[in-house]
Formats: sequence, structure tokens, C-alpha cells
Amino acid sequence: MDLQELIDRAEITDAITRYTLAVDDGDFDALDTVFTPDAHIDYTESGGVVDSYPVVKAWLAEALPGFSQHRVHLVGQVAVDFAGTRDEADVTAYFHNPMRIADGRGGERVVEVGGRYRHTFVRTTDGWRSRRLHEQVVWTRGF
Repeated sequence: MDLQELIDRAEITDAITRYTLAVDDGDFDALDTVFTPDAHIDYTESGGVVDSYPVVKAWLAEALPGFSQHRVHLVGQVAVDFAGTRDEADVTAYFHNPMRIADGRGGERVVEVGGRYRHTFVRTTDGWRSRRLHEQVVWTRGF
């Protein structure tokens, strides 16, 4: 592994962190630093939408605040597999996402989703960006 590969891996991991912070904080415009404008995103396994980045970004901004104001992502292992010229990488990041939601009786409860974010990252003039995201749900709890 050479120095450039280490830098690329760090930049990709930083992009995944920006993604989770943007979603958890409700700063959906910050997702512009994570995705390419033509990215394809698939949240169907968690009950969401599948569409182009602009459509999914608008959906997130509308749907997530109504679902939960209290979100936190924990990201574990990040596997990066570079392809060809090393300007593209298949990336898998394990996640655990607990959220507090209303319980329908005036209180709150915790729900959780665990799985893998499967990205295709590409090197752009603005740095590494995800061109494709598939949220693979492995388990849920509390729903």
C-alpha cells in the first residue's frame, strides 16, 4: 500500500463520516460534499426510496425529521476495493443506527437499524464522491 492509497482511503472514510453527520444533524445540503450530482441511491430495504441523488436528498429532508429528531450513526469496518486506475472504489461500511421516536402514547422508544452501506466512490475534481449507495439492512430492532 503506497502513500496515495492511504490518502485515498482516508478521504473516502471522511466522506462516509460527512454522510453520517449530515443525516444525523439534518444538514442535508452537506450531502453535496458526499455524492456526485448524478448519484443513484437506494434506501428501499429500510422502507425508503430509490432514485437519483437530488430526489433522494429532498426525500430525506422531508421524511427524516418527521420520523426522528434524534439520530446517531456508528460506523465500524470500512472496506475499500480500488478498481482499475484507482479512480473508482467499491466501498462497504458497516453501520448501526439507533434513533429515538415517539411511541404513540406520549413517550419515546428506541429503534435500531444495522447493516452495510455499499458505495461506489469515484475520484472527482472536488475529491472522492459516492456515485452509488445501496443501504443494505441486515437487522432491525424496536420497530
